[in-house]
Formats: sequence, C-alpha cells, structure tokens
Amino acid sequence: MNKEITELKPEKVFKYFAEILQIPRPSKKEGKIIAYLINWAEQRKLDVQKDQIGNVIIRKLATKGYETKPWVCLQSHMDMVCEKNSDKVFDFEKDPIEAYVEDGWLKAKGTTLGADDGIGMAIALAILDSDDIEHGNLECLFTVDEETGLSGAEALSADALKSRILINLDSEDEGELFIGCAGGKDTLAKLPYETEPSPKGIAYKITVNGAKGGHSGDDINKGLANANKVLNRILWTLNKEMEYALASFEGGNLRNAIAREANAVVVVSKDDSQQMISMVEQYNDDIRFEFRSTEPNLKVRIEEIETPKEVLDSMTQEDLLNLLYAIPHGVLSMSREIPNFVETSTNLASIKMIDNCFVISTSQRSSIETAKEAACDRNEACFLLVGADVSHGDGYPGWAPNPDSKILKVAEQSYERLFGKKPIVRAIHAGLECGLIGEKYKGMDMISFGPTLRGVHSPDEKLEIKTVQLCWEHTLDILRNV
Repeated sequence: MNKEITELKPEKVFKYFAEILQIPRPSKKEGKIIAYLINWAEQRKLDVQKDQIGNVIIRKLATKGYETKPWVCLQSHMDMVCEKNSDKVFDFEKDPIEAYVEDGWLKAKGTTLGADDGIGMAIALAILDSDDIEHGNLECLFTVDEETGLSGAEALSADALKSRILINLDSEDEGELFIGCAGGKDTLAKLPYETEPSPKGIAYKITVNGAKGGHSGDDINKGLANANKVLNRILWTLNKEMEYALASFEGGNLRNAIAREANAVVVVSKDDSQQMISMVEQYNDDIRFEFRSTEPNLKVRIEEIETPKEVLDSMTQEDLLNLLYAIPHGVLSMSREIPNFVETSTNLASIKMIDNCFVISTSQRSSIETAKEAACDRNEACFLLVGADVSHGDGYPGWAPNPDSKILKVAEQSYERLFGKKPIVRAIHAGLECGLIGEKYKGMDMISFGPTLRGVHSPDEKLEIKTVQLCWEHTLDILRNV
C-alpha cells in the first residue's frame, strides 16, 4: 500500500481510500469492490446487505446516548469513470490506480483518480470502523453504476433504507452544500456509411489532443474545448477549400465526459497536400489563441501516414461534417432564478465507427424536465436531417431544492460553528443520485457535500488533501447534532 497516502490526515479515511485505489471498479463491473465491502463488514460483524443489482448497505447501531436520534444514511457510489491519456498503458479492469501527492493535491499517473466517489466511500468506511465517533443509528449505502446511468440508485427498492435523512458524499467543492441537481438523458445516433476505394494522394492523420476534458455537467460552463467540435471545425473548413476523402473520424469516450481527444484520417491529392498542412498548422495557432486562458495544452497536429485502402462515401462525408458542425454542445440556457447557474446543457460526448456506422453519443442535462426533453429533441432533429437512426435513454430526474430542509439547517450551523464562516448553499448542474432516491422515498431530507475535486472524469482529476480533513470534521459534527 502507498505509504505516502496512508500517512495523510485523516489517517483512517486515507487508509481506506488507499485500499479502494487498489481495487478495479469500472461502471457495471463492480464485483471486486462489492466483495471487498461485504467481506469488510462481515469481519467487523456489521449488518450488511446486497441487493439484486449490487448495491451494498452496511448498518451500525447508535453509540451510547444517541439511541433516540433518527436513522441517517451516508451515501456514495462504488464505480469510477475510467479515462486515461492515449499514451498510458493501463487496464482499468485489472490494474490499481497509481496515485501520488503533489503540491497539496492527490493525483493519478495518466488516469482518472477515482476520488469520485472513492473518497466518499472512504469517509463512510472510516466512520463505520471507529469506536469513538458519536452518532445515531447509521446506514451507509454504496451504489453501483452511478457514472453510466445511475442504474444502482434507480434499482434501489423503496423499502431498502430505514433512514429518512440522507447525506450524499459525492460533491466536489468543500464549503458548499448542495440541495438540488439537474436531471439527465442520453441520446444515441447511428449514421450508416458506405466505403469506396481510396483515391490517389497522400494520407494524413489530424489529431486534436491536450484538452482538459472534465465533467460534462459541472464543467460544461468553464469554456473548455470539446475535441470533437474542434476537429470537425478544421475538417469542415478544409472541405470548403479543397477536395479530400475522409477515411475515419473518432473522438471522445464517455457520455459524461467532455471529449479530450479526437482524430481523423484524410486522403488529399499531392497538389493540395501542402495547403492542407499549412491550414492545419495555422488552425493550431488560431485555436490555441481562442482557448488560451482555459486550454493551455490544446494542440492540433497533422502527420503523414500510410494510405488506407478505403474511405467514406462522399455523401456521408458531407452529412457527417455538416451534422457535427450544426449539433450544439455546451450551455443551452442559464437559470432565470439562480444567478450563474446552468439550467440546460448538452455534451457531444463521443464519435465512434462501429459496424459501418458512425455511433454518436450526446448527453443532455437540465434542472427543468421539459427543457431537458427539448434539448434531446433538438439533437434528434439534427440527426434526423442526415438520416441517422436515433434513440434516447430512459434518463433520470432532477432533485428539486428544498431551502427549508432540516438537515440543511443542521449542516449550515455545524459548518459555521466549526470554521467560523457560512457555507455556500446551491444546486449543481451535474446529476446526483439524490434525484432518484428522493423519487422513491418521498420526504427524504437530503444534502450533498464533499472535499474539493478538480478535473473530474479526466486524467487531470485531483483531490485537494486539506479539504478531506474539513469534510471529515463537518460530517462528524453533523452526525452528533442531527
């Protein structure tokens, strides 16, 4: 185990986080972390249950003098987003996360760290494993598959929890208490293509990389580059200036992450090759200037490669480039009631070539259900214009803020008492499982908070170490005073 991590404060939290880092836990493949949790609870003779989909609940009775306090649920999710840099050799189903400390932050080498939401799990386990923490009856809910559809929370039975107070440990800004979140829904389009023999000429691979990526909800308003949109923009511009054949276009990976990398292969005549190189190099300068304050490492490069045997049919090439230019990405509307709060957004998440189809994934979010559906419909309209087959996911509901929440008042008073300042109370544009849990448990009193994370859903993910101690102290004080 990494001694550099286990010696961080609070020690018990980082001890368990270090253990979690050793356990592969991709979404929908959480078997190893489920087994770890069950074995962990059984060793400590705690009540543990696993439901049909894989959610785990561990219960611990109240400490002496706290028996009359209400049941409280600490909730976190087991799975993590599995993103890595293209040059990193790593198997998320087998390899432990390689974490290290740098300048007050905990980071991972070339991959996501998984502090979303491994650190929430670690806080819950540290509380369950302590004999000197005062609390009422406690149950810790660890859900599966939060990152790719919230199916664990969706499948949770309506009688699984005893609590009617829930603290979600899956937020990313210490000092902020969240009382609402956006709902979300995915859209998938399949655009079929034909191939034809590659024309005579020179083949080039055009690559966009170095973008930060990030969370498609919480980071959507931060002016970050979407590699899919950047790459398509140069291809569309080249298409106006010269004839070339497109052999491939792929970019992005996960529906809940902003695309960091994208690449395309084109074949152009020898006569136009130098102009293409010059235009791409100029575009690299232009795009770096446009994103100079938010994407200092963004790059567009072109390199000659072996000519492919086949390219796309010309009609699909035109349709694809027009579609990707027209389809929206980013903030669609801001809230009219909450200052500086994103109401509705869409993310052009990934473009893949599978079985002679371009498979294009987008994700839409909104705190207003009708606006969420309208964003999905808008994307569908773009896809239908080029004859693509379109389908939508089931989606998940938002979590409506309750400013009169009792647990919110306890948390606010606790924070001010501990740290001498008021916490920020707000809603988040990202999706939280609170929406689904609240739908099943009417009247569930909920808040969400956590230590500070940055670069979530990307290999730049990092956890600010000092904020874990603050979050720990805050959680313990809430449990004493709820």
